[in-house]
Amino acid sequence: MNWTLALPEIVLAVLGMAILMFGVLQKRHNPFHLASMLTVGAFLVAGMLVIAGPEGLGYHGQFTSDPFSRFVQVLVLVASSLTVIASLDYNDHANLRRFEFPVLILFATVGMLVMAGASNLMTLYVGLELQSLSIYVLAAFARDELRSTEAGLKYFVLGSLASGLLLYGISLVYGFSGTMEFDKLAMTLADPTKVSAGLIVGIVFIVAGLAFKVSAVPFHMWTPDVYEGAPTPVTLLMGTAPKVAAMALLVRAMATPFGHLLGQWQQLIVLVSIASMLLGALAAIGQKNIKRLMAYSSIGHMGYVLIGLAAGTPNGIRGVLIYLVTYVFMNAGTFACIIAMRRRGRSLERISDLGGLGKTDPMLAMWLTVFMFSMAGIPPFAGFWGKYFIFTAAVQSGMWALAVIGVLTSVIGAFYYIRIIKVMYFDTAEAAFDPRSASLSTLAAVSGLFTTLFFVFPAPLVGAAEAAAKVLFG
Repeated sequence: MNWTLALPEIVLAVLGMAILMFGVLQKRHNPFHLASMLTVGAFLVAGMLVIAGPEGLGYHGQFTSDPFSRFVQVLVLVASSLTVIASLDYNDHANLRRFEFPVLILFATVGMLVMAGASNLMTLYVGLELQSLSIYVLAAFARDELRSTEAGLKYFVLGSLASGLLLYGISLVYGFSGTMEFDKLAMTLADPTKVSAGLIVGIVFIVAGLAFKVSAVPFHMWTPDVYEGAPTPVTLLMGTAPKVAAMALLVRAMATPFGHLLGQWQQLIVLVSIASMLLGALAAIGQKNIKRLMAYSSIGHMGYVLIGLAAGTPNGIRGVLIYLVTYVFMNAGTFACIIAMRRRGRSLERISDLGGLGKTDPMLAMWLTVFMFSMAGIPPFAGFWGKYFIFTAAVQSGMWALAVIGVLTSVIGAFYYIRIIKVMYFDTAEAAFDPRSASLSTLAAVSGLFTTLFFVFPAPLVGAAEAAAKVLFG
């Protein structure tokens, strides 16, 4: 049993408990800012351990460390760090300065790291639940706000239902195959005579449970209300790290143990992808609240990501990973701009509140313009390249119809992204926003520069994504 494979997760969990004890023992003042900085430091330590750690299969086949898990784990740690940095400004103004906030993000991240390295259906479930339980609490963290507690309750009830579906699917797969280990499942299912109808039903339930976590249609119903009601840094977290981890889990589960059954599950993924792209493109058009608009936008983006999985090739998985990286940065940057929408100490969320931002705060308007163009898939921004790799993989797999639907929904989606730019530069100027903190300005600038300059240095990322994708195909 090679326990060092899980060293990043073990160290991060121990550091999380240490930060929690530190916060509890600080009786005179609330160490929110210090706990946040310690959490970011813990993420940095875990990231170094991930990069420097050994590769292999450990814990009797329940946990793995390979280029795919490392790629996803580093991205999850980056996304969680961005969330903690964004929360510094927001929590100060929203009176949510409690040290438990970054600690909950840390424990959610431990769950996500376990998800990325899972090579057994039970490890998959344990990691998913650790992440979910922490985010249920975070969604309802603003206890004095009715809509925050409502968001937490909705996410908890619907998330519990999705967990039940996932667990039922796992039990069916185990019952009909006799194993929960990915490698043994792959060997068993290579023989067509051992593939029963019950097993296929189990796979459908597993896809349903994981589709909920990435808010893909028809399991998206929680997304707009929870995005709107949860504190904005929590919305940022839900829109980035958990989606990366759950999508990686779905990709590994479909490509490794169920890879031989591509013909059975491919059409299911195609249908979910098309439905997500269409709903994301059409439902966002009438939104007036920018957080609800971002919720429908995320549903659409997950539809694009699923195109890469539906292709069922190394190029498709490479496209998935590249898309997830670009999505994390443009999403984090957008939410940094949303957190900066504050006037006279009050947070604003209506799109109309951005009126005349190009005149009152040209820098914030410029960064938000970059993120909107990127999400619309307009070159040369990072979002265009994410879609390029995804659509190319679909065409190479002969899935022309899926690629065409993806392009058409991108064009429709461009309408509501460009509408935000139109409001900022052409509508009547509102009063200027309150001055924002250095942490928010830095977050927006870093995300904006990555999104803008991605096309200058894509080779290292594309190479890493390619190496990670090849692992899943032997």
